Amino acid sequence: MWGVPPVGTLTNARRPCPSPGPRSEGCCSPRGGTRRRSPAPRLGLGAAVTGTTRLVGPEAGAGPSSCSGAARQLGTRPEPAEAAAGAMAAPSPGPHEVLTPSPEAGHRAATSSSGRRGLLWRLRDKQSRLGLFEIGPGHELHQLTCMMQAGLWAATQVSMDHPPTGLPTEEDFSEVLTQVHEGFELGTLAGPAFARLRRSLGLAEEDYQAALGPGGPYLQFLSTSKSKASFFLSHDQRFFLKTLRRREVRALLAHLPRYVQHLQRHPHSLLARLLGVHSLRVARGKKKYFIIMQSVFYPTGRISERYDIKGCEVSRWVEPAPEGSPLVLVLKDLNFQGKIINLGQMCVEPSETCLAHNEHSGGGTDAPAGPQRSWLLHQMELDTAFLRELNVLDYSLLMAFQRLHEDEQGPGSSFIFRTARSMRGVQSLEEPEAQNRRLLPDTPNALHILDGPEQRYFLGLVDLTTVYGLRKRLEHLWKTLRYPGRTFSTVSPTRYARRLCQWVEAHTE
Repeated sequence: MWGVPPVGTLTNARRPCPSPGPRSEGCCSPRGGTRRRSPAPRLGLGAAVTGTTRLVGPEAGAGPSSCSGAARQLGTRPEPAEAAAGAMAAPSPGPHEVLTPSPEAGHRAATSSSGRRGLLWRLRDKQSRLGLFEIGPGHELHQLTCMMQAGLWAATQVSMDHPPTGLPTEEDFSEVLTQVHEGFELGTLAGPAFARLRRSLGLAEEDYQAALGPGGPYLQFLSTSKSKASFFLSHDQRFFLKTLRRREVRALLAHLPRYVQHLQRHPHSLLARLLGVHSLRVARGKKKYFIIMQSVFYPTGRISERYDIKGCEVSRWVEPAPEGSPLVLVLKDLNFQGKIINLGQMCVEPSETCLAHNEHSGGGTDAPAGPQRSWLLHQMELDTAFLRELNVLDYSLLMAFQRLHEDEQGPGSSFIFRTARSMRGVQSLEEPEAQNRRLLPDTPNALHILDGPEQRYFLGLVDLTTVYGLRKRLEHLWKTLRYPGRTFSTVSPTRYARRLCQWVEAHTE
């Protein structure tokens, strides 16, 4: 089930340096390594392998010393000298490639940048990490995250050296690139498709590489999820990593083209922005999969409450952390009772966008229908209708509260900038109402942020990989008998979408 698929042929592989430490001139210098493409085998994930397996060449001493790994060839056991090389390096250069910078360079740059920011910045950064746990040496997941960092550094370098050009193709969504490091292999699934998506979001590959590479340890938090998935944050808390089951990856890749189309049609969608899908196989063990997405809860400063909402009641309560506890817990539906999302009724500035929102609301709803609330309800309908078409359920609306400072309240003076940001990603300016655009706040992660009169709200739909198949249909029947008269998460996609939209409508004003 977890076997490695057939991969491309490696030729002219470079030999690793015989010993760790500084290398002599010419040792491990790049050679014009050639590569061949093998016939496209089946991965077992519903995608053809059109990429190649590429050897990751060693850079002696690259990366943090605690994260070791020299290059090896697929199917061979590393020699002791190779294992001692202690290197994690970039991809082996091909005929027209140059040797990529080592993770050590990123580590030094991040350290230097951090030093320049001064003591005040470091204290503030430490405060923002309360309740999170650095995965440093001695942590049971340290070795795993070091491999992820080295692999992601090299994988991102490939997209930097060979950015996708021209119009998207089917191969962009089916390509699989496997890079071989000392002791592990990292696969990049649909790499060109995700590279295009990151570019459309204005995310520079250099920033993406620096945040996910060895520049700083990943962070771990205590999840209230019932799944056995592992959750990580990049050291700057901008990106979220989560392990997935094989069947979840299969569903995600099958839906990826339509997901991209939906974001093009609705650039201000609440769907979480998926940035990459990867596999990791350690030594001869089982292959594991994980995804990378933009964190909904970013920037994290001053966030006071976090919620995971499914619109039901069974197993939807989390015991809150004791007062004063540094633990960061994500609460659930029943914890939200008695609370409301107050988006206000005043438009930021008179504009055609606001008039369109008011017209869409009809002006005669029982609850107040300000432009922010009207936009949110309509976008929830659009996004959940899309997920219903994919036959998906069990997704969550992530939500967080952040108290606004006095100077952040009110209309402000950034209307022109907000309007410019709101036009990004627009494919057809003739249909602004159909795209359901809004005025974006002047803040990082604006796509997931709505500002009310006194609170800033972080909102995003996540966990988009559960398909309503036979397994879930049987689970629905069992829960119907087990919880008569109560609401639970495993229902048909149509009912699930309608119920979550109703929850948002009932808890906003």
